[in-house]
Amino acid sequence: MRKFLYILLLLIIPFTTLFAQSEGSVIEGKVIDHKSKEALGFVTIALIPDGATVPVAGCNSDDEGAFLISNVKAGKYKLRISFVGYLDDTRSITVKKGERNNIGIVAIKPDNKLLKEVVVTEQRSQMSFEIDKRVFTIDQNIAATGGSASEVLADIPSVEVDNEGTVSLRGSESVTVWINGKASGLTSDNQGDILQQMPAGSIERIEVITNPSAKHSPEGTAGIINIILKRDRKAGYYGSLQAGADSQGGFNGSGNINYSSGTLDAYAGLNYRNMRHNGSGSSLTKYHTTDRFQEQTSKSLRNPQNTFLRAGLTWRFTKNDELYTNLSGMMTFGKGSTTIKSVSGISSTNTINEERIRTTSESNRPTMFNADAGYRHTFNEGHFIDLSVSHNIWKMNNKSTYNQTTFFYDEDTTEVESYQFQQGKNSSNTTEIKLDYENKISENSRIEAGYNGRLAREESPTTTYSDKEHSIIDNKLYNRFIYNQDTHALYATYSGRVGSFGYQLGLRGEYWRVKTRSINWEQETSGTLPAYTNKDFFKLFPSLFVTYALPTGDELQANYTRRLRRPWGRQLNDFRNISDSTNISFGNPNLTPEYSNSFEFNYIKNWDKHTLSVSAYYRTTSDIIERISYNVGNIIYTTHENVASQQSAGVEIIGKNKLFKILDLTTTVNLFYYKLDAFRYIVTETNQEVTGAADENFSWNANMTASIILPWSMTLQATGRYNARRIVAQGYRKPSYTIDLGLRKSFNQKWSVSLNARDILNSRGWHTITEDSFFYRDAVNRHGGRRISLNVTYSFGNMKAKRPTRKQTQNQSSGYEDYGEMEM
Repeated sequence: MRKFLYILLLLIIPFTTLFAQSEGSVIEGKVIDHKSKEALGFVTIALIPDGATVPVAGCNSDDEGAFLISNVKAGKYKLRISFVGYLDDTRSITVKKGERNNIGIVAIKPDNKLLKEVVVTEQRSQMSFEIDKRVFTIDQNIAATGGSASEVLADIPSVEVDNEGTVSLRGSESVTVWINGKASGLTSDNQGDILQQMPAGSIERIEVITNPSAKHSPEGTAGIINIILKRDRKAGYYGSLQAGADSQGGFNGSGNINYSSGTLDAYAGLNYRNMRHNGSGSSLTKYHTTDRFQEQTSKSLRNPQNTFLRAGLTWRFTKNDELYTNLSGMMTFGKGSTTIKSVSGISSTNTINEERIRTTSESNRPTMFNADAGYRHTFNEGHFIDLSVSHNIWKMNNKSTYNQTTFFYDEDTTEVESYQFQQGKNSSNTTEIKLDYENKISENSRIEAGYNGRLAREESPTTTYSDKEHSIIDNKLYNRFIYNQDTHALYATYSGRVGSFGYQLGLRGEYWRVKTRSINWEQETSGTLPAYTNKDFFKLFPSLFVTYALPTGDELQANYTRRLRRPWGRQLNDFRNISDSTNISFGNPNLTPEYSNSFEFNYIKNWDKHTLSVSAYYRTTSDIIERISYNVGNIIYTTHENVASQQSAGVEIIGKNKLFKILDLTTTVNLFYYKLDAFRYIVTETNQEVTGAADENFSWNANMTASIILPWSMTLQATGRYNARRIVAQGYRKPSYTIDLGLRKSFNQKWSVSLNARDILNSRGWHTITEDSFFYRDAVNRHGGRRISLNVTYSFGNMKAKRPTRKQTQNQSSGYEDYGEMEM
């Protein structure tokens, strides 16, 4: 512990050497509408040298119409201001060394010719690049209207969401999901439930951080997905009401209101969703050693009814000080049913001698409450300190009834019935403390430092009854699992720029302690509880980012980070899940974290209406946590184990094209290579050996989104996705594809209607082949199916109010914003 404190202390010692600073000039100004004089945000500003056609620098105007291009070399340039639905404005400018050039207010005129052809709806670009992340705005995603956060994530390039709500990034499930820059109570245990219940309408944008710096948690070897909830700050009051329904019998309604002034910001929102999800599955399993087979089909229906509430308040009581608080809560009442039919028999003769029908009825009541409060003091622009404390409560009361009828076909048919009732009361409490300090020393240097503490307590008791009166407890199926984890971290980073080179050095130290205890019925009733399993860890996580701006306006980026993936509660709990009596899963309390070293090299090329990004990445990971399956008799057991090491490499290509002034096309292709070393696992209770040969695979996926501005204030959006064949532990997953469509009609500034068709080919799902020396399984699972929905939105309030004249400060999720953002 003393060593830990000593090393952490070193992390916050300020850097003593400041690097040389560039003497580049600055160009600034403001863009407004020529007629209304209102400020225009998200206008593209391009800086082009005289005699050239390709920009060497650029930016986008902010919400107040202001723009700034820094680090400009002396010379003669053309400054081109362009925006959808407006005529381009081009101005000549001569830049002298070290000067600050303010061109004042630029009033651009609407393109009347274009307006006669089509009624242009102003669209904010759906994707933008920053040095360490990609940002996706959700308000322009028509297909997400009335949907859930899971459905939004499923449409994000390089992100996948499976039928159970598990999120993966670039083919890896080792990804951390945040809400507003914090864990906000999301864990691997409840993440799927929360994201499937959270309404897409509450989301402003999603940040995908594939290789986070030392400022961020190292959890998640594939990176971080940060969901930012809406918190608009236009002056005045405004809000919206929305209602919708879909073809599967679901419906939703929501309302939100915002108020903003120079000193006070407030918002509140309420959303109700009654959802219906139909699922289906089938599998064929052949056992090599017993000459038997099992064929299974399943159908399921889930009907969660969810209420999501959020509210917040920011009070800027002085020019440099503000207090803020945010509240969010979720209450759900869900019902569901699953029917599994299976037949088994002898493979060589194709004889059926056993048939099972198992029905599961579930009711669950997940609730979530999250509150955070903070104080921020701004010394000057780019120099602030921010302290926040958040607390999250998550509870899941679940009741499951299992009825099973088994028919044995011997000489006579024998019928056997069984009944089980299982009740679980999972609960977790998490407190998180964050202290962030940032100081922009100059235009070309910045330091960041801070502390992050997270205290998590989780308990999940499960009781199983074997009679319909619920009076007889099945002792073998009782469990109370306790999982506590305390994490303390300190970090420091230094960012700088020398000429065309930008860089960031960072180091993070984390100490965490894990305590687990799994209590069975005998231990619970006797009072002789088992001892806690305690594990302590301390690790350092360095990061390095380097950028180089080419004279042609292109940019090169290279970075390295060290990351980890900690085993989560359910993976550590050795309690056995019996929801499917032929497929039993349980955790492994001996799991240890997996560690990875991640490298990325990025190239970004900008043209007038096009952007190309190419990212090459390479990651090595040790002690990979994988699902391991084996059979005993005719039952397949699944657990987790640190099986081996892996290597993955890939190239991600993203293209953004603005065509014909009305078409916005975003294309992503991710090609990746995956290699898993051979592994050997011994089943303790049976001494059975499970092995996996070394395997490697090249795979790829592609995503394309097209947004088209149509006449009569209409916008059409289509999203298509394809996933090629991919290996998994003990097998592979077959290719899959999906297509979503969305159409939005705006009647005026107040009314809009959206018509969405999700999974129009009814193809969303997983087809997996699993095989070892004991069995072969071919399984197909589908969730949701084709769904058509209609949503109506009404906006109200002071919609044309000017922005507050006072500059608003916002918590940033990275320290690179001043080095440029390229909107796609």
